[in-house]
Amino acid sequence: MMIDSYKLFWKKAFDFKGLTTRSEYWWAYLANIIIYFVLSIFIVISSAINEGLGLLFNFIYVLYAFGQFIPSISICIRRVRDMGKGWQWIFINLIPIVGAIWYIFLLCQPSLPNA
Repeated sequence: MMIDSYKLFWKKAFDFKGLTTRSEYWWAYLANIIIYFVLSIFIVISSAINEGLGLLFNFIYVLYAFGQFIPSISICIRRVRDMGKGWQWIFINLIPIVGAIWYIFLLCQPSLPNA
């Protein structure tokens, strides 16, 4: 389930008009967190072994962060659209603290049957 959702995360990287179910979103999000965690562990271990190797893994980490930026925005927009909201709702995150909490609440909402 998680691997399928993660594959869809990359396949639909530039699809801003489709829909993403709640489970697809959260499985892809979990896969992303796991990858960040593993890369972070590699950075710490390789930095202790060799500074150059640590810099290499740090570079890979930064490349991954930049590479997944657009797919992350598109999956958020598709998830918000799946709930029946406009894509502009992703900007609620700009409100400190309350915006992030409200956005997480929105992401947890079920899909609309006719969306």
